[in-house]
Amino acid sequence: MTSSVMKQTDPAPILACTISRDVQNFDLLIEDMETALGESWGDLGFAEALAFLNQPEAESLEFVAIAIDQTDEEDLSLLGEIIALASKSGIKTILIAEDVSPAALHQLLRNGADEFVPYPLPEGELQAAIDRLKKPAPTVVSHTTTAQHAPPTEGDGVILAVQGLAGGTGATTFAVNLAWELANADKAKPPQVGILDLSLQFGSVSTFLDLPRRDVVFEMWSDTEILDDDVFRQALVSFEDKMRVLTAPADILPLDMINSEDVTRVLNMARRHFDYVIVDMPNTLVQWTEAVLNNCQIYFVTMELDMRSAQNAVRVKRALQSEDLPIEKLRYCLNRAPKFTDLNGKSRVKRMAETLEIAIEIQLPDGGRAVSQSCDHGLPLASSAAKNPLRREIAKLAASLHALGKDDAEAA
Repeated sequence: MTSSVMKQTDPAPILACTISRDVQNFDLLIEDMETALGESWGDLGFAEALAFLNQPEAESLEFVAIAIDQTDEEDLSLLGEIIALASKSGIKTILIAEDVSPAALHQLLRNGADEFVPYPLPEGELQAAIDRLKKPAPTVVSHTTTAQHAPPTEGDGVILAVQGLAGGTGATTFAVNLAWELANADKAKPPQVGILDLSLQFGSVSTFLDLPRRDVVFEMWSDTEILDDDVFRQALVSFEDKMRVLTAPADILPLDMINSEDVTRVLNMARRHFDYVIVDMPNTLVQWTEAVLNNCQIYFVTMELDMRSAQNAVRVKRALQSEDLPIEKLRYCLNRAPKFTDLNGKSRVKRMAETLEIAIEIQLPDGGRAVSQSCDHGLPLASSAAKNPLRREIAKLAASLHALGKDDAEAA
């Protein structure tokens, strides 16, 4: 005879905890934790956390999410103890921060926090961080490899720089859309793509992608000697979870604020994190242009079919030759190129190339008003005008670059 008394099931183990001064101040975190874990999570205050993490009940925890804002910077030592204790107990830590100074973030990440997510939480970012924590750590192949951010499996990333020979020649539009097309070049195994806006004064990559500018970018450039994976990761902004962007600083900065050593450190860090690094350069030639030119595989220069572009092409070529820099890396891109049926325009392009003694290898068609509208709306052309002729040409270029692979990039 079977008993009619139902067995009481054991409560589900607690897999994670939020730790904060008051979790109600982070309502989006509550929603995302419920979405990710259902009822298998709890909440602790700062004072409770140290005591709980020493208890046997904490053994089931997979991670803790520490949520802080600028008010909590007074408790950095306590937060550091919590992170250290969690790490010692084999519990991963996700740091959720709102309006916290870069110095404070850096200190907490140094204490052992595994992931950093800004608040308000970008859509899906908490789940993405949780998924990263669950992945097994990759094999360390050198002293520069980190468990959280291994370099590309086939070696260092490819650096592709873009500079306009004159204002309005579409350099940033080209850089942003090339980065996006590369990020989508392989559906089965999407490349990791980062875009760096090195136009410190009037950089507009953030505008073209509708992304916020982070104050931590200025902090990063101010002292690149302490640059590490954590600092670099804090400075990046994600665009649709497909590429990462280092925006220009929020304020206008002098171009000589950084030097070749600073730029080289950032480029080396970026090439370890990404398969492709797109560098949007200022129109001006600066002391550290040499560092970018020496480190990149291809240096695209955008121009138009006019006298100012022709004159500037001569001047740039002469300047680089005088410094014995690798001008063979230059790839001239003619923006708003004549249509195939415009024989007179084609003849002008040929005469221009012959006069300047250069090869105009890339001819980009005029995308019309759709290009400026796409930039104003903060979207790549692929998202706003997929059939635009400019978008198609950039997509073909990205596909050919990806097909060539890293080893053949210099011969592209």
